[in-house]
Amino acid sequence: MKIRAAALPVSLLWAVSVASGQAPQAKNPLGKGPEVVAAGHTLYNRTCTACHGIDGGEGERAPALVGDRRFFRLSENSIFETIKGGIGGTAMPPFAGSLADDDIWRIVVFIRAMRGSASETDVAGNVEHGKAVFDGKGGCLKCHMLNGNGGSIGPDLSNIGAQVTLQHLRQSLTQEGPIPPGYRPIKVVTAKGETVEGIAKNEDGFSVQLLDYHDKLHLYDTTELREITHGKVSLMPHDYDKVLTPEEYQDLLAMLAKQVTTSLSIKLEGEGEVGR
Repeated sequence: MKIRAAALPVSLLWAVSVASGQAPQAKNPLGKGPEVVAAGHTLYNRTCTACHGIDGGEGERAPALVGDRRFFRLSENSIFETIKGGIGGTAMPPFAGSLADDDIWRIVVFIRAMRGSASETDVAGNVEHGKAVFDGKGGCLKCHMLNGNGGSIGPDLSNIGAQVTLQHLRQSLTQEGPIPPGYRPIKVVTAKGETVEGIAKNEDGFSVQLLDYHDKLHLYDTTELREITHGKVSLMPHDYDKVLTPEEYQDLLAMLAKQVTTSLSIKLEGEGEVGR
């Protein structure tokens, strides 16, 4: 099952490369705005999840189409033609006749938006208000650096919009995830009885480098410590969709998506280009 799923994008690439040489390329008439992405998201989950996973994830009969998978990135036109005409000899059916062209384009825009970096996606929301939420109610600035300001107990977010997808941003704010390297929670008790908590920046069998919640770095020889306890979950809250109002959450998401210092994006247009 896994082998079939991994092979499908290659057959997808072959099929659309052949088709693209036989007919004029269709053009997206709808644009790439947030309302098109949202409509495509709804259509995708309603139409495509019998094979592909919900929200573009991996399904039991077909591979993931979004996120950070390493596979061929196709142009809008290639994806459109594949959805419309299907792939002969595979489980991918044609949707011509069952879906209007505009609805196919909406699904295409959703897939492309989820593959690209967050900064390449039109995200609805008030960026200025999102910054106020980041600094204030969200409590993000206490742990994260943003353009030279903030804490260092969490990763620097100054370039987060170029580094991750919009889907990844949403998941980081609303779902518990793995602990990033260098940010594992730790609590130590010294031989003198002092308790210090923070994150383990470096650790081996002989020493511990700990950054506490006040951004103070502590260096310990393990012989100086009576107790070392590692946290099992990330310090990152994952309930921003609940503790913030819908407007505040959306504005925070829009602001984070705009944070770019160095573009790390890979060109999406063009058949046969290999992505990350």
